[in-house]
Amino acid sequence: MKLPLVAAAAAGMANAASLLPGSADITARALPDAPDGYTPKEVACPTTKPTIRDADTLSTHETEWLKVRRRATLAPMKELLDRLDLGDFDASAYIDRHSSNIDNTPNIAVALSGGGYRAMTNGAGALKAFDARTENATATGHLGGLLQSSTYVSGLSGGSWLVGSMFANNFTTISNLQASDRVWDLSKSLLEGPNQHHIQLLSTYDYWKTIIKQVHSKSDAGYKTSFTDYWSRSLSFQLINSTTDDGGASFTWSSIADMDDFKAGQYPMPMVVMDGRNPGEKIIETNATVYEVTPWEFGSWDPTVYAFAPLAYLGTEYANGSVHGDKCVRGYDNAGFIMGSSSTLFNEFLLQIDSKDIPHVLEDVIGTILKGLSVNHEDIAVYSPNPFHGHRESGADEDYARTNALSIVDGGEDNENIPLHPLIQPPRAVDVIFAIDSSADTASSWPNGTSLVATYQRSLEASQMANGTSFPPIPDQTTFVNLGLNNRPTFFGCDPKNLTSSASASIPPLVVYLPNAPYTHASNTSTFKLTYSDEERDAMITNGYNVVTRANGTLDSSSSSTWTSCVACAILQRSTHRTNTSLPAICTTCFEEYCWDGSVNSTVVDGYEPTAYITEESAGSLGRSWPGLYRVMAGMGVGVMVAMGIAW
Repeated sequence: MKLPLVAAAAAGMANAASLLPGSADITARALPDAPDGYTPKEVACPTTKPTIRDADTLSTHETEWLKVRRRATLAPMKELLDRLDLGDFDASAYIDRHSSNIDNTPNIAVALSGGGYRAMTNGAGALKAFDARTENATATGHLGGLLQSSTYVSGLSGGSWLVGSMFANNFTTISNLQASDRVWDLSKSLLEGPNQHHIQLLSTYDYWKTIIKQVHSKSDAGYKTSFTDYWSRSLSFQLINSTTDDGGASFTWSSIADMDDFKAGQYPMPMVVMDGRNPGEKIIETNATVYEVTPWEFGSWDPTVYAFAPLAYLGTEYANGSVHGDKCVRGYDNAGFIMGSSSTLFNEFLLQIDSKDIPHVLEDVIGTILKGLSVNHEDIAVYSPNPFHGHRESGADEDYARTNALSIVDGGEDNENIPLHPLIQPPRAVDVIFAIDSSADTASSWPNGTSLVATYQRSLEASQMANGTSFPPIPDQTTFVNLGLNNRPTFFGCDPKNLTSSASASIPPLVVYLPNAPYTHASNTSTFKLTYSDEERDAMITNGYNVVTRANGTLDSSSSSTWTSCVACAILQRSTHRTNTSLPAICTTCFEEYCWDGSVNSTVVDGYEPTAYITEESAGSLGRSWPGLYRVMAGMGVGVMVAMGIAW
């Protein structure tokens, strides 16, 4: 899609002209704690040996961390809600009034969908908008502080790359990731190797030699490997800042839990979502086992597994829930391997071994490796030994309890491409989920609500869902397109009184659906587009910023309510319902404007091709003169203008 002349939306787009902060540094991480790089290694077990636990409750680690984190969200939440403007409603006083019972205050989560680098960059725009550390993000019409107010952030496939890269690099800012000369340079194919400030860091030969050595070392140590090991290693070079030029081989996901700021509750809890697949099984919405990875655990709430394993000791052999023998394993939970496990769809990318980007001397070696893996149907992530072997055989699915290795695949293979599953578990008691959808559901790679439909349909299959999980009603995909629900923010589950069949049933979170749409850039790039210039990357991120802020509130001119006020209403809705507190009148207007009203329109449509929100005409209606607009765009640089599809 070619966009017409694209304008910067009012004052907010000054933010686009200053995408990068003054400092481009990402502080070197203090916790690359794997004992032997990428190779898992046997170590002495701790005094209290790790065990497998049933999924009856949250882990003790998460429960204790929540006591710190939930209280740490109150100050930024008060600042955010006061700034979002609810008129006479004193949101700060409301939070203070109920802070003695933290469960009565809003519990916020953000979910970032899959979709390759399209999802990573569009989601990055959302997190950039939600982050109070971003320049200008706390100005009028912006949403900075929502990230600091959130308890959970989940990612899947391309969304897991975003979450993983941000957290593995010390919970750095998106601006710093853009400005870094060691990560997020997407101008080189993963087949070629990483750049450092547009100069190739390693030769392609040395890059692949390093990856092959790392994976072979894991295999030689007795651990099964697959396509995903090679994919994960190449991905890590692009996403993790490692000064040793090894793609963060010693960075583990569990080390996030040991970081001082995380332990102090200074940022939300990251989760990665992936699916399980038995041999010969075809995944559908209602039968997939959904796994989650937190900083402490790997496992699933689903009845097929219904158990969690200590993440730091993944790779340890268990029998009936206890360590088998005297040794434990450390280093299996490599951060890149976790991200790669959630995005196995991209293993197909590594089959392009005839690429001109790979030296001929390596083509035969790599080709032989990948061909052998393909013949053995190992286009998955192999988790072996299976930590749940023998655990709950009488209650769990027999295949998962008795297999020696788990087959893990892309988290979006069950069509639940937005990682909502961990966030709708009743023990987490999430009130509102900001669901960033970068899916390629339509022929032209725009979302149409398929992920929400899949999650809703799965919630209706009680036997497949654990702990009374529920989800708000969702219309069909054709209705999404016909009513424009896939082209602007929509709230689902606005009235909690209509969402439960009994007093004991859990009330699902309110879902704020934020689909990818063209605001300032044609952001419907292919899922398999794996090279972006810096200008393209930044234009995608800027568009994502505009998606979640409604172009920094500039599209509210014809509305009786402002988008930022409506975001505040969504944040407070479940909390005020619990405390029997009336929301201000503006929230009634917001819910009338943004909540799905239950109507459907299933008339078949020929195709879906959205038009740009911010065009030459709409820019004029925003009151910006063309000379002034020219100065803004000139400040953004010719490359950005070209990437944004600006025609002269």
